[in-house]
Amino acid sequence: MRRRIQGLHEADHSTAGQVRDGLLLVRVERACHRWESRKPFYLLRFSVIEPKELSEHSVSSRLYCTTRALWKLNWFLRDFGYDTELLGRDEIDEKSLVGLCGVVKISHVVVNGASLLNLDGFAPASQWEELSGSSPANVSPSEVAS
Repeated sequence: MRRRIQGLHEADHSTAGQVRDGLLLVRVERACHRWESRKPFYLLRFSVIEPKELSEHSVSSRLYCTTRALWKLNWFLRDFGYDTELLGRDEIDEKSLVGLCGVVKISHVVVNGASLLNLDGFAPASQWEELSGSSPANVSPSEVAS
C-alpha cells in the first residue's frame, strides 16, 4: 500500500526554476525532517533576500542526513549560525532552524526527468558582500567555504 507524504516533492515545485545557478543570501522559512529508510533528509525552504531582483522568490531543496552526508549538514548548520550548544549535543530542533540566514551556492540538475536544486555550498551571511562581488558562475564551492 502506498502512502502519499505531503511535502515530499515540494522541492520539485518551488520557484527554483526561475532562480539561476549561483550564490543567494537566504533565510530559512521552513525545515522538516523526512524519514526514508535509505536516505533520511531535511526538506528546507529558503526565502531569497539577495540579490534584490530575486527577493520575491523562494527555493526548496533536500539536505540529506545519512552518515556519508553529515559533513554537509554540519557545514550548513555551522555557517547559518545554528545554536552551538544544540549542535554540540548532536541535536537539531527544526523550529530553531527557521529564521537562520546565510549564503548558499545552488545549481540545478535533472534526475529522472525532474529538475532538482542542489545545495553546493554554504557561507555565513556576513560574507555575502564579499562573495556577491564575484560572478556567480565563476565562484567555486571552495570559495563559498572560505
